[in-house]
Amino acid sequence: MQLNDIALTFGGEPLFSDVSMTLHPGDRVALVGRNGSGKSTLMKVMAGLVEPDAGNCIVPAGVSVSYMDQHPDISGFSTLGDFAAAGLAPGEEYRVEMAAEGLKFDPSLPCATASGGERRRAALARLLAQAPDLMLLDEPTNHLDIQAVGWLEAQLKETRRAFVLISHDRMFLRELTRATLWLDRGRLRRQEKGFGDFEAWRDRVWEEEDTARHKLDRKIKSEARWAVEGISARRKRNQGRVRALQALRSERAGQIVRQGAAAMALESGPKSGRKVIEAKEISKAYGEHVILKDFSIKILRRDRVAFVGPNGVGKTTLLNLLMKRIEPDSGTVTHGTNLVPAIFDQSRAALDLDRSLWENLTGDAEMRVSGRSDQVMVRGQPRHVVGYLKDFLFDERQARAPVSALSGGERARLLLARLMARESNLLVLDEPTNDLDIETLDLLQELLDDYDGTVLLVSHDRDFLDRVATTTVVMEGDGRATVHAGGWSDYQARIAPDPAQTLRPARKPDVKAPAAPAARPQGRKARLSFTEKHRLETLPATIERLEAEIAKLEGLLADPELFTREPDKFRKASQALAARQNALGEAEDEWLTLAALAEEAGDNVT
Repeated sequence: MQLNDIALTFGGEPLFSDVSMTLHPGDRVALVGRNGSGKSTLMKVMAGLVEPDAGNCIVPAGVSVSYMDQHPDISGFSTLGDFAAAGLAPGEEYRVEMAAEGLKFDPSLPCATASGGERRRAALARLLAQAPDLMLLDEPTNHLDIQAVGWLEAQLKETRRAFVLISHDRMFLRELTRATLWLDRGRLRRQEKGFGDFEAWRDRVWEEEDTARHKLDRKIKSEARWAVEGISARRKRNQGRVRALQALRSERAGQIVRQGAAAMALESGPKSGRKVIEAKEISKAYGEHVILKDFSIKILRRDRVAFVGPNGVGKTTLLNLLMKRIEPDSGTVTHGTNLVPAIFDQSRAALDLDRSLWENLTGDAEMRVSGRSDQVMVRGQPRHVVGYLKDFLFDERQARAPVSALSGGERARLLLARLMARESNLLVLDEPTNDLDIETLDLLQELLDDYDGTVLLVSHDRDFLDRVATTTVVMEGDGRATVHAGGWSDYQARIAPDPAQTLRPARKPDVKAPAAPAARPQGRKARLSFTEKHRLETLPATIERLEAEIAKLEGLLADPELFTREPDKFRKASQALAARQNALGEAEDEWLTLAALAEEAGDNVT
């Protein structure tokens, strides 16, 4: 695909101009930029869904391009499977079944009853099943749980197709991309390195901009001083210099100053007691569906507790249990003293889409300033609505626009504005990272690091979990929930080294019952050698020792406070555990192979 001098204007404001680029077979490209910079719109231009004001998009004959829409139109189809399989050749429907299994949706689900997340997963399955030459993926990980993100990541690693990827998931971008397109203030830049190098590149570009702007400002100041002091004596001879000064001022005025970071702030209220929440042996079920069984946890002040697991496993239910919004079937939940919670709802239900940003803030009972329709209460102080919205990168024109006109990232920022207007000492954040741009995620992480209260967090963003969480609660289904120290990568290092694996650790082979005989290498002797017999006899003791050491290390790492209290000890224990698990796997494999050979040769196996 080739874009030539693409320009597009929305509402009188240029979104981007002079955009040119070329995509080649096999390209793996990250498309990054701030919320509202036009990433999704540019991708729709590439897909042929939006007509640019100027320029053209050239796709060679025979090249197929598919776009994953965030809001797919599934009208006219009876089931999600029918929608996902549309356009496939007869006999290729199995592609949809494979994708549905990995992305976790039911192809037989009627379209009329499908949720927005299920429709998006069906749209992603449709694109993967079509296997086009160029895949345009706009936030494909939204509405996917960690397992499904790992599955999709593995699929994209294996494909030879080209793809352009918009995502807020840093780890996903780092693992998959080899080039980066950066859309910034209407200009598109390209670097032939993946997203892992983006932030260093961005900072270099900004530093060069700041240096050039500073030099230009100094030159304008110098020339302006000359104009004031000497122009009357040299009027005729220096008109060229005067015109040059005017040109410099025009150049400076034409520069588009980059948007700063949102001026978000968190302020904790009165300090809570040291014990914030304690749950003892709590259980919850809805009919035959068991959400939680005999779960216990103690959450202390300044803990950052993350809850992870597949979609539908009950993470939000567990949050509601801990917050006493619903009652457990058995067990107890106790709250500490002076708790002042603030809650971020993943459903965005707190926003009225038909009302303006202004009305959403002033209509909030906790933010309303009596007798002032243009002010809101922000952490105990009155603020003008527009001034507060500007802190979160909204302009005056947007303040009066309906929330329905906002992008997903902008809606998330508006919810954060409501949340951060309150004093609190307990933050409950249910999927806060969806749709936020990289810079806003960075700022949110810094705010959570400095926050003097306690944080309960649900997220599928692995990088964000690693940066924020000190404790991770893994919900595996069927009522199982386990507490682990550290973030997502710490948990994976202990029991699932490959993030694409399922959350449940693989079952170890039973060394007491040999597997089917392994294929004998050609030319193999009928009987075991003395060394092999000796090895076969000593391996059970080695396996038993390794299992004992693993149990001891797992007991040590089961302490959820170890990561915070003694991070070096935690890291060393995690590394030792991984090494012993690998050694155990190798020893078991060797024993199985030797035992099968011994059985085939008629040797006694002890």
